[in-house]
Amino acid sequence: MTDLIPLTALGAVDARTARFGALTLAEDDSLGLASLTLRKGQAVPTPFGLTLPEVGGVTTSGPYGAFWTGAGQWMITGAGQGTGDFAARVRAEAPDSSITEQTDGFAAIRITSAAGPDLIPALMAKLVNLPPAAYASGRATRTGLEHMTVFVLRPSDTQITVIGMRSYAASMWHAISVAAARLEHVPA
Repeated sequence: MTDLIPLTALGAVDARTARFGALTLAEDDSLGLASLTLRKGQAVPTPFGLTLPEVGGVTTSGPYGAFWTGAGQWMITGAGQGTGDFAARVRAEAPDSSITEQTDGFAAIRITSAAGPDLIPALMAKLVNLPPAAYASGRATRTGLEHMTVFVLRPSDTQITVIGMRSYAASMWHAISVAAARLEHVPA
């Protein structure tokens, strides 16, 4: 039997990282994703102790997080949970909900600013047509980035994560890295 080697969404054995001045881009190949949808008449669960957020919100508790994706629908995230059956872990936490594994369908790029919170809006202004309040700390939104639909999550002032379909991971990386390179003159 052939020995298979798992590759990241960007086609390498190891996740890609790059630094552009005070900005660091990192492919997050260890992020587990599972969609959670309420069934008719079901109470809203609290998987992993998470209070599932309202429209435009993102919540975190330890390595787990959640962001709203539609009426009665959320994406549950698990840092370091990208291998194995993340959906089974979520299903155990919310057994009355409809859970679908999403990990392999998406790619995540984490952007961190060593220059404080002001650099994130400068970068996002080059990438998305949204008011800064839409991607303020603690917010999540779905938007267009060039020709792609992405989720933009901002768990903290100095970090933002862009999650898009795995099939266009390279295009996502290119768009973000080009915009970050234009801001590279900002000191760390």
